[in-house]
This record gives sequence, C-alpha cells and structure tokens, in this order.
Amino acid sequence: MDFDGAVAAHSAWKGKLSAYLKNPDKSLHAGTIGVDNQCALGQWLHGEGQKYSSDAEFSELKKEHADFHRAAADLVRRADKGEKVAEEAALGTNSAYGKLSSRVVKLIIAVKQKANKAQAPATK
Repeated sequence: MDFDGAVAAHSAWKGKLSAYLKNPDKSLHAGTIGVDNQCALGQWLHGEGQKYSSDAEFSELKKEHADFHRAAADLVRRADKGEKVAEEAALGTNSAYGKLSSRVVKLIIAVKQKANKAQAPATK
C-alpha cells in the first residue's frame, strides 16, 4: 500500500468538494462517493489490508474512512439539491467532514507506522 499516496489522494478530496460546492455540475456522484471501497485506500482496507484487521488502528481507520465517504457523499447530495453549502461550515476543521478527514489521515499514518514495523527485518 502506498500510504503516502493514500494521504495525498484523501487530502485532495477537499479541493474536489470545494470546487463542486461552488459549481455542482453533476461531475461527482453521491452514490459512488458514499461507497468506501472504490478508492485505492478503501480497496486496500477491504482487501490486502485485512491482514491488519486485529489491529485497533486498522479497525478504526476502516470505520472512519467509511464515515468520511458518507460525509462527502452527503455534501454532494446537498449541493445537487440546490442547497447553498458554505465551504467553511461544510469543509472546515470543525465540520463533520473536516474532523473525519483529519482523523483518517492520522490513522493512515498510524497504520503505516505499524505496517513498516511489521515489515522491518528483525534485529538480533
């Protein structure tokens, strides 16, 4: 898993959603965004990453990642209905989306550190 790429891709969603909230042009689809196994991180969490499923950070990441996708999909649905969604209220650090996004990034880093330790050769 490219954890750094996952952090970058995850972080890029804020820009995509910001642009979409300003101009809901139907280029994003809430039904697709709301599914947590369509992105690279989600595919890893539901596939190869399952080898870490007994790890607390992994389990929390899987849950928070799914919640993040639901929050992003909710913003797209609201914009699609014509609701004017204030960017700071929707995407800011104190918003549900912002809190979930921050938590997902922290958990990706925690899982990355554990995965790297598990892959490191044992020292004598």
